[in-house]
Amino acid sequence: MKRLWPPLKIRWPTGLHARLLLLASAFALVTAAMILLPSLAAYHERWLLDRVRSAEIASLAVEAAPNNEVAADLRGQLLQGAGVTAVAVQVEGARRLLSDVPRFKTPPVLVDLRRGRDAWWLVDPWLTLFGDRDRMIRVVAKPQFRSGEFVEVVAPARPLQQALGVYLLRSLLVSAALSLLAGGAVFTALTVFIVRPMKRITGSIERFRADPEDPSAAPEVSGRHDEIGLLEEELVRMQGEVRQALRARARLAALGEAVAKINHDLRNMLTSAQMASDRLAASGDPAVAKALPRLERALDRALGLAQNVLNYGKSEEPASVPRALALAPAVEAAAEDAGLGPQGVRLEVEAPSDFRLEADPEQLHRILLNLMRNARQAIEALPEREGRGQVTVAAEVRSGDTVVRIADDGPGLPEKAREHLFQPFAGSATAGGAGLGLAISRELARSHGGDLVLVRTGPEGSVFEIRLPGALRANARGAA
Repeated sequence: MKRLWPPLKIRWPTGLHARLLLLASAFALVTAAMILLPSLAAYHERWLLDRVRSAEIASLAVEAAPNNEVAADLRGQLLQGAGVTAVAVQVEGARRLLSDVPRFKTPPVLVDLRRGRDAWWLVDPWLTLFGDRDRMIRVVAKPQFRSGEFVEVVAPARPLQQALGVYLLRSLLVSAALSLLAGGAVFTALTVFIVRPMKRITGSIERFRADPEDPSAAPEVSGRHDEIGLLEEELVRMQGEVRQALRARARLAALGEAVAKINHDLRNMLTSAQMASDRLAASGDPAVAKALPRLERALDRALGLAQNVLNYGKSEEPASVPRALALAPAVEAAAEDAGLGPQGVRLEVEAPSDFRLEADPEQLHRILLNLMRNARQAIEALPEREGRGQVTVAAEVRSGDTVVRIADDGPGLPEKAREHLFQPFAGSATAGGAGLGLAISRELARSHGGDLVLVRTGPEGSVFEIRLPGALRANARGAA
């Protein structure tokens, strides 16, 4: 059968304001209900106890009469004034009726006020309220105005039902008003202290997503010392780091584009230089023959470096191809290209002459070259040193890994350079430096499965460690 109307769909509120209002009202209603239950039970107990006390006083009037005899009409008036239909007292085990007991259609419901307040104390008012209106309630309580073991009265349930209904309605109205007031107060407080700050933070995130370079996208830091204040501070810090990363990426893209444009011309120039070196090799001059290998190595590395810079700009650093090689020749070649010499910043090798490691020769050369050149430049920047200093290279096997230690006696790294030491374009410690050397060196070390770390720096100099996984057996035996 085809429906004539669309199915009803309940749409729950999705806004934080509406949900907070519903939750606050619900919690207020639950609190009001928890207060209403014992309040209604106490009213039920108090009403019944008032009937017992009134009947107890009426029974004293009956006993005060001569021979305990009171006219029937006066007795009826006393019972009617007490709101009961029968009264009984038990004294020394003997139960004595102080009024005639009428016949009831159904047995009265017993409410024993001597038992104390238990779970049934909360249930009794609801049994009375929704029970038969014509039934009777039998109430037993301890006497207060006379001696005896207990006083027992029988009262109609209808007056109590009416009183409970009025009390319940009044309590519900008061609870509803208090719930609205409490819910509104909680809602207002949550809106002021949570919802509005979160809306400001959300708006800041949306503006930052639309335009990360917009300075107005940063949220206002309120200075609060709670989670909201911490969130604002962390968001400002995160946006700053993202902006810096975006700028670095943009510079890398620009660098890659620039290198791509000049790479062809640079290769032509280097090819011409190689051809010139070939002609020099044919000259037969001993001095030229001695210097020619160094020139050829420099030209080859210049060609490779141009291509590698292009690859770095594209985030495509070539994969390392490790092989076993001697450390001493690699260190001496890097020191020569870095400008270290006996007349200026000299090289000191403390590693064993036969120490070998497993690494990509070209990438290890670039790492050592960057570290040694940075050390030489830092030392030469101090006028009082007159360009003299020392770079010390040591090596050892530590925990199954090969560790190459490069130390210098320079001035140490400034605080600003230490904060972003291995970040591209951010960690340069020399004027005019691009800040790429250490970033590339760490990437090369990590491509081996190792790392490049700064061990310490200060006025006495800086110490870097190249950590490469694994160790050759000869070195491991020597370390043992």
